[in-house]
Amino acid sequence: MEAHAQLTIAEVSARTGLTVHTLRYYERTGLMGDVPRARSGHRRYGDAELRFLYFITKLRNTGMPIRRVREYVQLLRRGDASIPDRRALLEAHRQDVAAQFDVLKSALDAIDTKLGLYAKMERERRRAAAGA
Repeated sequence: MEAHAQLTIAEVSARTGLTVHTLRYYERTGLMGDVPRARSGHRRYGDAELRFLYFITKLRNTGMPIRRVREYVQLLRRGDASIPDRRALLEAHRQDVAAQFDVLKSALDAIDTKLGLYAKMERERRRAAAGA
């Protein structure tokens, strides 16, 4: 990831796709540590905050409930001693994501099969119309 200057909350919102409300919620509820602030009091996000946001966004995008994200963050804050617990949490989540992926892959295959059938039917209809 490229090095950034300190970003405003609006800039971070634009980069991450998270709303300003969500960013403030993450900070207010303790999910995200205190965001550094400029002398004016405005939040200034750096690379560490962006990396953190990108990762928890990935977790959320894969269906991890906010309480599990919070659990992960609490483990993270405990330091290296929590690595086995963090790994176990992520391994369990990975299994859930893999199962979801299998379900989606099966559904996508069914859609592709149906699209192939429709394409074949349209070709046959065009041939029949051209032969008439």
